[in-house]
Amino acid sequence: MKARGGFTLIEVLLAAIILGLGLTGILVSMSQAQRFMQTMPDLLTAQEVMDMGDMAYPLSEIKKAEDIDVSERDVDEIWRDISGANGPQMTREQSEKYHGYTWKREDLDATTSDDDLKRVGYIHRVRITVIWGDRFRGDKNIESYVSLWRDPQNTK
Repeated sequence: MKARGGFTLIEVLLAAIILGLGLTGILVSMSQAQRFMQTMPDLLTAQEVMDMGDMAYPLSEIKKAEDIDVSERDVDEIWRDISGANGPQMTREQSEKYHGYTWKREDLDATTSDDDLKRVGYIHRVRITVIWGDRFRGDKNIESYVSLWRDPQNTK
Protein backbone atom coordinates (compact mmCIF):
# COMPACT_ATOMS: atom_id res chain seq x y z
CA MET A 1 0.00 0.00 0.00
CA LYS A 2 1.20 3.41 -0.91
CA ALA A 3 1.67 5.98 1.96
CA ARG A 4 -0.31 9.20 1.62
CA GLY A 5 1.45 12.53 1.70
CA GLY A 6 0.31 15.34 4.03
CA PHE A 7 -0.30 15.83 7.75
CA THR A 8 -2.62 14.06 10.13
CA LEU A 9 -5.21 15.95 12.15
CA ILE A 10 -3.16 15.51 15.34
CA GLU A 11 -0.07 17.04 13.70
CA VAL A 12 -2.09 20.03 12.50
CA LEU A 13 -3.65 20.57 15.95
CA LEU A 14 -0.26 20.29 17.64
CA ALA A 15 1.24 22.83 15.23
CA ALA A 16 -1.69 25.22 15.85
CA ILE A 17 -1.24 24.93 19.64
CA ILE A 18 2.51 25.61 19.40
CA LEU A 19 1.89 28.59 17.12
CA GLY A 20 -0.79 29.95 19.50
CA LEU A 21 1.51 29.67 22.52
CA GLY A 22 4.30 31.43 20.66
CA LEU A 23 2.05 34.29 19.57
CA THR A 24 0.64 34.63 23.10
CA GLY A 25 4.17 34.92 24.51
CA ILE A 26 5.07 37.60 21.98
CA LEU A 27 1.91 39.62 22.73
CA VAL A 28 2.46 39.43 26.49
CA SER A 29 6.08 40.58 26.06
CA MET A 30 4.98 43.48 23.87
CA SER A 31 2.36 44.65 26.38
CA GLN A 32 4.88 44.50 29.24
CA ALA A 33 7.43 46.45 27.19
CA GLN A 34 4.80 49.07 26.37
CA ARG A 35 3.83 49.41 30.05
CA PHE A 36 7.49 49.80 30.99
CA MET A 37 8.04 52.45 28.32
CA GLN A 38 5.03 54.40 29.60
CA THR A 39 6.39 54.49 33.17
CA MET A 40 9.98 55.29 32.18
CA PRO A 41 9.51 59.10 31.98
CA ASP A 42 8.07 59.09 35.52
CA LEU A 43 11.03 57.08 36.81
CA LEU A 44 13.51 59.42 35.12
CA THR A 45 11.75 62.44 36.67
CA ALA A 46 11.81 60.70 40.07
CA GLN A 47 15.56 60.21 39.68
CA GLU A 48 15.97 63.93 38.90
CA VAL A 49 13.97 64.80 42.04
CA MET A 50 16.19 62.45 44.08
CA ASP A 51 19.26 64.22 42.74
CA MET A 52 17.79 67.65 43.53
CA GLY A 53 16.94 66.55 47.07
CA ASP A 54 20.46 65.24 47.54
CA MET A 55 21.85 68.59 46.34
CA ALA A 56 19.58 70.61 48.62
CA TYR A 57 20.08 68.41 51.68
CA PRO A 58 23.44 66.63 51.29
CA LEU A 59 23.86 63.70 53.62
CA SER A 60 27.61 64.29 53.70
CA GLU A 61 27.11 67.59 55.55
CA ILE A 62 25.07 66.11 58.42
CA LYS A 63 26.93 66.33 61.73
CA LYS A 64 24.30 64.92 64.14
CA ALA A 65 21.94 61.96 63.71
CA GLU A 66 19.00 64.16 64.75
CA ASP A 67 19.48 66.18 61.55
CA ILE A 68 19.12 63.25 59.15
CA ASP A 69 15.33 63.37 58.89
CA VAL A 70 13.91 65.81 56.36
CA SER A 71 10.13 66.00 56.17
CA GLU A 72 8.37 65.65 52.84
CA ARG A 73 9.23 68.54 50.52
CA ASP A 74 7.79 69.40 47.14
CA VAL A 75 10.12 70.24 44.27
CA ASP A 76 9.41 74.00 44.52
CA GLU A 77 10.83 74.02 48.07
CA ILE A 78 13.84 71.97 47.02
CA TRP A 79 14.48 74.26 44.04
CA ARG A 80 14.40 77.35 46.29
CA ASP A 81 16.82 75.69 48.72
CA ILE A 82 19.24 74.93 45.88
CA SER A 83 19.03 78.24 44.00
CA GLY A 84 18.60 80.57 46.96
CA ALA A 85 16.25 83.51 47.38
CA ASN A 86 17.67 85.48 44.46
CA GLY A 87 18.58 82.52 42.25
CA PRO A 88 16.92 81.41 39.04
CA GLN A 89 13.27 80.40 39.18
CA MET A 90 11.86 77.21 37.72
CA THR A 91 10.46 77.56 34.24
CA ARG A 92 6.82 76.79 33.55
CA GLU A 93 7.84 73.56 31.80
CA GLN A 94 9.89 72.47 34.81
CA SER A 95 7.07 73.35 37.16
CA GLU A 96 4.64 71.24 35.14
CA LYS A 97 7.11 68.36 34.89
CA TYR A 98 7.74 68.21 38.65
CA HIS A 99 4.16 68.91 39.73
CA GLY A 100 3.07 66.39 42.35
CA TYR A 101 6.56 65.05 43.09
CA THR A 102 7.82 65.16 46.68
CA TRP A 103 11.10 64.15 48.34
CA LYS A 104 11.87 63.07 51.90
CA ARG A 105 14.68 61.51 53.91
CA GLU A 106 14.39 59.45 57.07
CA ASP A 107 16.72 57.75 59.52
CA LEU A 108 15.68 54.11 59.72
CA ASP A 109 17.78 53.68 62.85
CA ALA A 110 16.41 56.66 64.77
CA THR A 111 14.94 54.39 67.46
CA THR A 112 17.84 51.93 67.55
CA SER A 113 19.59 51.67 70.91
CA ASP A 114 23.04 53.17 71.39
CA ASP A 115 24.47 49.71 72.12
CA ASP A 116 23.23 48.37 68.78
CA LEU A 117 24.54 51.43 66.93
CA LYS A 118 27.92 51.07 68.65
CA ARG A 119 28.04 47.39 67.60
CA VAL A 120 27.71 48.37 63.91
CA GLY A 121 30.13 51.32 64.14
CA TYR A 122 27.44 54.03 64.53
CA ILE A 123 26.25 53.49 60.98
CA HIS A 124 22.70 54.63 60.27
CA ARG A 125 20.52 53.38 57.43
CA VAL A 126 18.95 56.36 55.66
CA ARG A 127 16.01 56.04 53.25
CA ILE A 128 15.52 58.66 50.53
CA THR A 129 12.04 58.54 48.97
CA VAL A 130 10.34 60.26 46.04
CA ILE A 131 6.54 60.11 45.88
CA TRP A 132 4.35 61.14 42.95
CA GLY A 133 0.92 60.56 41.50
CA ASP A 134 -2.63 61.24 42.65
CA ARG A 135 -2.76 60.11 46.26
CA PHE A 136 -6.47 60.82 46.58
CA ARG A 137 -7.35 58.31 43.86
CA GLY A 138 -4.90 55.75 45.19
CA ASP A 139 -2.58 56.29 42.23
CA LYS A 140 0.52 56.90 44.36
CA ASN A 141 3.96 55.85 43.11
CA ILE A 142 7.07 55.54 45.26
CA GLU A 143 10.72 55.20 44.37
CA SER A 144 13.32 54.98 47.15
CA TYR A 145 16.80 53.86 47.98
CA VAL A 146 18.72 53.28 51.19
CA SER A 147 22.09 54.84 51.91
CA LEU A 148 24.43 54.62 54.88
CA TRP A 149 25.62 57.45 57.16
CA ARG A 150 28.25 57.17 59.87
CA ASP A 151 27.89 59.39 62.92
CA PRO A 152 31.08 61.51 63.04
CA GLN A 153 30.60 62.31 66.74
CA ASN A 154 30.96 58.68 67.76
CA THR A 155 33.70 57.47 65.42
CA LYS A 156 36.61 59.31 67.05
